[in-house]
Amino acid sequence: MTTIRRFSCNDLLRFASVNFDHLTETFNMSFYMTYLARWPDYFHVAEGPGNKIMGYIMGKVEGQGESWHGHVTAVTVATEYRRQQLAKKLMNLLEDISDKIDKAYFVDLFVRASNTPAIKMYEKLGYVIYRRVLRYYSGEEDGLDMRKALSRDVEKKSIIPLKRPVTPDELEYD
Repeated sequence: MTTIRRFSCNDLLRFASVNFDHLTETFNMSFYMTYLARWPDYFHVAEGPGNKIMGYIMGKVEGQGESWHGHVTAVTVATEYRRQQLAKKLMNLLEDISDKIDKAYFVDLFVRASNTPAIKMYEKLGYVIYRRVLRYYSGEEDGLDMRKALSRDVEKKSIIPLKRPVTPDELEYD
């Protein structure tokens, strides 16, 4: 049985094996700690039998006005636990928190343009490609900014795709 619960400090010492996938971005410990301290509602772990970490999601809420949104910083599932809809469950949790608690207009995420399986999964979850970000990953690979409108965005303005690609320095950060 899988349990989804809030990420804890102890998990920082136990989740490295989930990050072995070459497409998973890894960060330094202080980055994870910042998210855990500032946005604990957006940091969850899927735990299996024997307290084995199967996957996690890390995100935040940011922006102003109609740009107020939930952001998925990382979602990953260990290879041996894929195809069990864990990523979908984790994404749904973050979307629900963004929608019902923080009243965000949309949820967004960035994905490598070459990561076709992830792009297809996000599309199945209702995400659309909002814009291409040139050389987003390490200044080499393009990223896709994908978005899903939430209930507050009645007119779905947040997901109208941009017609031209942008560079990383054109992105808004809070």
